[in-house]
Amino acid sequence: MAERYIRRSLEPTLRKAAAEFPAVVLTGPRQSGKTTLLKHLFGKRCRYVSLEPPDVKAAAQADPRGFLDAYPAPVILDEVQHAPDLLPYIKERIDARRSRSGQYLMTGSQNILVMEKIGESLAGRAATLRLLPMARREGDGHPDAALPWESRGSGGRERNRSGRGIWRDFLRGGYPELVAHPKRDAGMWHSSYIQTYLERDVRTLRNIGDLTQFQSFLKLLAARNGQLLNLTDFARDLGTAVNTVKAWLSVLEATYQVVVLRPYFANVGKRLVKTPKVYFSDVGTLCHLAGLKDPEHAASGPMGGWIMETAVLAEIVRTIVHRGEEPRIYFWRTSAGEEVDFVVEYEGKLVPIEVKTSATPRPAMASLIVKFQEDMGKRAMPGYVIHAGEIRLPLGGGVTALPFSEL
Repeated sequence: MAERYIRRSLEPTLRKAAAEFPAVVLTGPRQSGKTTLLKHLFGKRCRYVSLEPPDVKAAAQADPRGFLDAYPAPVILDEVQHAPDLLPYIKERIDARRSRSGQYLMTGSQNILVMEKIGESLAGRAATLRLLPMARREGDGHPDAALPWESRGSGGRERNRSGRGIWRDFLRGGYPELVAHPKRDAGMWHSSYIQTYLERDVRTLRNIGDLTQFQSFLKLLAARNGQLLNLTDFARDLGTAVNTVKAWLSVLEATYQVVVLRPYFANVGKRLVKTPKVYFSDVGTLCHLAGLKDPEHAASGPMGGWIMETAVLAEIVRTIVHRGEEPRIYFWRTSAGEEVDFVVEYEGKLVPIEVKTSATPRPAMASLIVKFQEDMGKRAMPGYVIHAGEIRLPLGGGVTALPFSEL
């Protein structure tokens, strides 16, 4: 029985890049579907080789030109970070036939290593795109659906999913294997993913001797997901140096496991908080690290709000990134504690978003969005209160209550 393929939002952008550039580099976390996507779009015209197996890696390193002779363009080179020394030789081949597009289609899972080498070797020759785990619109079969505030077409999908249904989905997260196989044990999958990720990527990027302490850091970060980031507190609680915590956080960013969300600044005469927040990129990873296995417990427990925020942020980030664009998302918080969860920059204006776990939206939930709109004046667009219920409702003052399922 053939594996079910789920259409990805990035497909049109990826096709266009392959038609215009000699090389395309597709980055993103492990298991986000990079290989599947490239094989699906280009597998009929391109040979495929993974650089991860030790013997293949050794062959590429020992004789780069001979290796590229054995795998001539057009070719898909998977996990290119394992053989970065190939890149200057790929540049040589591209320059010999500069006008030919789609010669080398490459994937890489470690952002820092891949991007440094590509910047050195393939500047101007390679388009770089990111593939993250699935947005819900992809899993639901609507990969081209616009975000609600966008003028580019239809908004969120009209779906009717119960509150328990969305929380069950949150526990699973958006990695394609779990989306495509709803009966697969999500806890076992996430446990295996984190262990594999620790063993491979962390040791590759940083010389971490004590993985147990790093695992403690992951769990502590999950417990403080979505809160203001205080590295000194982290270091004290873990009994380690602040620079060590910074290094660990950089590993998580480089491997697309976390999103560092920065505050929005504007000259509005208020003292604004300057400290960033950190969110896990995948809500399923967050729930697993927090030890959550039951939808009701996740929804009603102390982390319910952070889980919902993580899911909303992931949906917005993935939707924008999978168009080949860079998301501009912030939070807004004054020193007095007034806060709007997310501020999305769109066409030079600002969309304020509040996230609530309640299934019953009320006008009072819009109060901070209204304050934000007053402060920002003409820059502010209509805002949204995204909630766990099933009703779409105007809350007054240019604010709409929107079910998460319609985001």
